[in-house]
Amino acid sequence: MWVFLEGRKGSLRDVSVQLIGEGRRLADRRGVPLTGVLPGHDVEALARHAIGYGLDRVVVVDHPLLEIYRSRPFTKVMATLIIRHKPEIVLYGASKNGRDLGGRLHAVLETGLAADCVKFDLDDDGNLDMIRPSFGGKSLAHILCKQHRPQMASARRNVFLAPRHDPSRQGAIVHEAVEISDADLDAKLLEFTEFVREGGARPDEAGIVVSGGYGLGDPKNFGMLQELADLLGGAVAASRKAVDSGWIPKEFQVGQTGMTVRPKVYFAIGISGAVQHLAGMQESGKIVAINIDPKAAIFEIADYGIVGNLFQIVPEMIQQLKELKARPAKTVEAVATIR
Repeated sequence: MWVFLEGRKGSLRDVSVQLIGEGRRLADRRGVPLTGVLPGHDVEALARHAIGYGLDRVVVVDHPLLEIYRSRPFTKVMATLIIRHKPEIVLYGASKNGRDLGGRLHAVLETGLAADCVKFDLDDDGNLDMIRPSFGGKSLAHILCKQHRPQMASARRNVFLAPRHDPSRQGAIVHEAVEISDADLDAKLLEFTEFVREGGARPDEAGIVVSGGYGLGDPKNFGMLQELADLLGGAVAASRKAVDSGWIPKEFQVGQTGMTVRPKVYFAIGISGAVQHLAGMQESGKIVAINIDPKAAIFEIADYGIVGNLFQIVPEMIQQLKELKARPAKTVEAVATIR
């Protein structure tokens, strides 16, 4: 069983760490070792660190042309290794790079790929049961790839819990050679400038998420949520119904067909609590629900529920936070201590 490891700035991406944890669970059930595959350049230290999350070994392909992800060389490396070693299962993070790589390998290797899975299981024959949303998140499809190998699947960030790191864990680092040259490049890289996201943290990276639903009534009211999120140092998100209404871009959608978030605090404002939305946020540390309907399903999983008019409650929250922030630092510190 293999997990494709994606590194960034000398550390593993969260989704790779989370897939190591899930891969460990599946590998233990099948009674097989768990291998991480790490193409890159000068990644020996990163490979050793990755073992601590639960890997039995890491296969490293080191080459200067692999320092930054590019489609053709990474596809060539992974395809060569898969043909050489014939793993039964390969898992990828559903990042931009993982989506690109998995899709290309699915075509090159002529095997299946189940994208954006939310759960994995094994059938009685040890085949990977790849479970993903279907029909717009209204149902879950169980996908099996019995006739072709490897069985390949991807999962988004935060779908699985990250395992704890054990620095004392022992594992093997295996260096493999794959011939790569400039001929394997679509274009020559002249300069690389990292994209810096404007507007604060992404919802799936934030410690506090303020999420709005159809109950907001109008897209302009997301401005109110953004103000609240800014005061809390958090990020804005949305339900699928708000996204489908065209009120906010899909990149903010939380749920089975959107992103999965695990913030310390999740504010569900004007969100009824459809099953597909709950699937994307129910693992949050604390859930605060604000809804005018006392029978809204969101209250069933909320740690704190406020039944009332959000257009009165949220502005009051904003005002209280502004007043708190305007107080002298010592007063704010004393209030925080009392609470």
